[in-house]
Amino acid sequence: MNRILVVEDEQRIAQFVRKGLRAHGFQPTVVDDGTAALQHALTGGYELMVLDLGLPGIDGFEVLSRLRDAGSAMPVIILSAKDSITDRVAGLQGGADDYMSKPFGFEELLARIRLRLREPAGRAGGGVAEPVLERRGLRLDAQARRVTVDGREVELSAREFALAEVFLRHPGQVLSREQLLSMVWGYDFDPGSNVVEVYVRYLRRKVGAERVETVRGAGYRLV
Repeated sequence: MNRILVVEDEQRIAQFVRKGLRAHGFQPTVVDDGTAALQHALTGGYELMVLDLGLPGIDGFEVLSRLRDAGSAMPVIILSAKDSITDRVAGLQGGADDYMSKPFGFEELLARIRLRLREPAGRAGGGVAEPVLERRGLRLDAQARRVTVDGREVELSAREFALAEVFLRHPGQVLSREQLLSMVWGYDFDPGSNVVEVYVRYLRRKVGAERVETVRGAGYRLV
């Protein structure tokens, strides 16, 4: 299980990223200031860091600079509200491996994390577990963003793909609508919405209604 250091002082975003990463098989640790971020990062106990720039204590640029000066090659993805070209160039030239601006889509962040973890070049850890998921003819390639049903490729939207991936990573497990909302849609979605039911219906049409079972009063599961 890949250990991810999330450095973010805005609690809603931090918990949103933490929940999303846990749902996709990662082991995230969240810290909310630059000093703690540097201390954690220099232990060598993490495979990747998601780094905000506007932090209490020392800012993200300084965290990155000290980390690289210490000889760490751990991949760093900057995730910041600073979105000017100057900030992007400064971050990348300072040693970041990638740069994303807020607001952001979790699916894109997840894809970038997986990409960086697959790069060799002296990184601290290995690849992400199970990039290809398969169960009874339903096959999902998380890297290629490709889904096949009994060998036939099907086109899924980003949300449908994320929903299918969650089911395939928890085969046979009953997932409540609240769990699915948190895993697929995140912290800022209306809990009273029927979006889960709608997207389960969409997914059934494309992969086969018999594959996703409704467990009355509890949720859904991949059978």
